[in-house]
Amino acid sequence: MDALKTGTDTLFVLLGAIMVLAMHSGFAFLELGTVRYKNQVNALVKIMVDFGISTIAYFFIGYLIAYGTHFFVGADILAGRSGYDLVKFFFLLTFAAAIPAIISGGIAERSRFGPQLAASFALVAFVYALFEGIAWNGRFGIQDALNGMFGENFHDFAGSIVVHAVGGWIGLIAVLFLGPRKGRYTRDGRVSAHPPSSIPFLALGSWILAVGWFGFNVMSAQEIGKISGLVAVNSLMAMVGGTLAATFMGRNDPGFVHNGPLAGLVAVCAGSDVMHPVGALVVGVAAGALFVRMFTLTQNRLKIDDVLGVWPLHGLCGAWGGIAAGIFGQTALGGLGGVSFGAQVVGTLLGIAIAVGGAALVYGVLRATVGLRLDEEAEFRGADLSIHKISATPERDAGF
Repeated sequence: MDALKTGTDTLFVLLGAIMVLAMHSGFAFLELGTVRYKNQVNALVKIMVDFGISTIAYFFIGYLIAYGTHFFVGADILAGRSGYDLVKFFFLLTFAAAIPAIISGGIAERSRFGPQLAASFALVAFVYALFEGIAWNGRFGIQDALNGMFGENFHDFAGSIVVHAVGGWIGLIAVLFLGPRKGRYTRDGRVSAHPPSSIPFLALGSWILAVGWFGFNVMSAQEIGKISGLVAVNSLMAMVGGTLAATFMGRNDPGFVHNGPLAGLVAVCAGSDVMHPVGALVVGVAAGALFVRMFTLTQNRLKIDDVLGVWPLHGLCGAWGGIAAGIFGQTALGGLGGVSFGAQVVGTLLGIAIAVGGAALVYGVLRATVGLRLDEEAEFRGADLSIHKISATPERDAGF
């Protein structure tokens, strides 16, 4: 029976890892559809190579920092328990690799390839892993301190803060260090329109992410015996709430429509296992509205050229989700309890602080030593030709 349970758990987590791995293609297509035509190839290549860099960083350094576990033992030991520990690493790796995938959308169209890969390595290996260990493995005694202060640990079931807020706030720092794309803002302060290159690809990316998210959330249980339909339905309700709110607030704009469900899903991750479905719906509605409002404010008023809106989508909606878990997870609002509003606020702020501090250090060093962005001519030509020496449709461009 033990072997059957271990084997079933291994298969369960493996399926979750595959679903979240598939989400990375969603990140790629979402970015491909949003950037201009001359940067489409770069969007696809960045996500693929970032995943490879993240795997190396997490396998050799990040997983050790977060969980105190390494893989420098014999294969006979690694294969024990049906290889469950290896599959668990694979599953958690797909979360870690989401950090550079999130950042990629914010810095699109003007970042240099090599320096960003170096940043991805450092951020996954050290910055992300540090907070992951604090939140999910009780490292460094911080969870114990929060429990002593508030009576409960900081709760982030599937990564509203650990993955999304951390990735979104790192993305904001990266965008600020890079500066806006050339021509995005005119000298008199007006915004120059840079419309998406492909709404169908943008929509495809959104759908892939939304479907994969049910593996992201539900399979965060990591054992078949702990699976919860509540997590699935809460994810569904938050997704729907985010969609409808963004549709209404964004006046049917397809970019907002297809980011709305992602806003809801980002926000519900933290408390998806403790909220009532009606609470999850409210969280999703608030997240969808927050994304539309803050994306517009960021682009038009603050003049922050965050191409895909990763700070409002992941950074702010993720932070809202972390705090919302401490509100809608309470038994008074139909939740299961076991959460503290105070612990959620402190844990959320700690995650943001680590993300901002770590990102400032990494991008500050890289900008001072090797530089971060393409030169003006390369940016004008587009990252596809400047970096990869090929366009998205070379035959058509050559006139064949």
